[in-house]
Amino acid sequence: MISLSALAALHSEYADDLARPVEPVTVGGVTIGGPDPVLMGTVNLSRDSTYRESVAVSTEAAIRKARTQVAQGAQVVDVGAESSTARAARVDGARQRTSLLPVVEALADECVVSVETYRPDVVAACLAAGARILNLTGRDGEDEMLACAASYRAAVILCFCEPADVRADARHPTETDPLPYLIDHFGPRIEHARSVGVEQVVIDPGLGFYYRNLVEPAVRVRHQAAVLAQCFRLRRLGVPVCNALPHAFDLFEDEFRKAEGFFALLARLGGTDLFRTHEVAHVRAVLAAMDFLDV
Repeated sequence: MISLSALAALHSEYADDLARPVEPVTVGGVTIGGPDPVLMGTVNLSRDSTYRESVAVSTEAAIRKARTQVAQGAQVVDVGAESSTARAARVDGARQRTSLLPVVEALADECVVSVETYRPDVVAACLAAGARILNLTGRDGEDEMLACAASYRAAVILCFCEPADVRADARHPTETDPLPYLIDHFGPRIEHARSVGVEQVVIDPGLGFYYRNLVEPAVRVRHQAAVLAQCFRLRRLGVPVCNALPHAFDLFEDEFRKAEGFFALLARLGGTDLFRTHEVAHVRAVLAAMDFLDV
């Protein structure tokens, strides 16, 4: 349950975590983990993506959507060529590169480009094309991808995934309190990333991905809301937190495009630094109102 008393209890019990500083990530003039939230727009180059409004059917459409999101307030644009939904087709490295590279090259001088992938060959090609953030959604080949990111001095978003990639059949921790599990998961991965030369790390609890124990909509959205409201507890890891804002189609129905703004409020209260969203204008307005009201 989310209530003033519950939020107050969280604040009281984990006040030390809330007060912990994180090491900001600065890339392309954008600082993640500073006093101001950062918006990450989303452009999907896969027709399998469930959020239809973010799907680009061509290179030109992808570039146009990205530029629109920047104009709406996104400081980072995340592009991907394979949907993370369970029923989506796998997209091999060659096809991902064909889709992504023209978009990355066109946008690299206009905004901070993030590339979501778990394929080492795609990582290398996109970083060479000008991407500055690797949104890492897989563990196979992790050493190679981290080393490549380090060679380009790129920032890395480590997404919660086990064992292989976010498309694998896996479960998300949904115990009474999943935060300790997430801390144990990310701690060694952050340390390892730094050991291979990655200096700038962000973590993503993986709330936007598919998990076989979070199929039932009510169970999934309750878990997402609970983690969003207390992700400040991850600050003990010393790095900024990124969250993909939920869609909650079953909860919001015809008004599903309002969902990400609603969850942005919880995420901001919970200490999120980087907001991955399909609805940049709406989320920007919500965060601006919270800032104006000193929420």
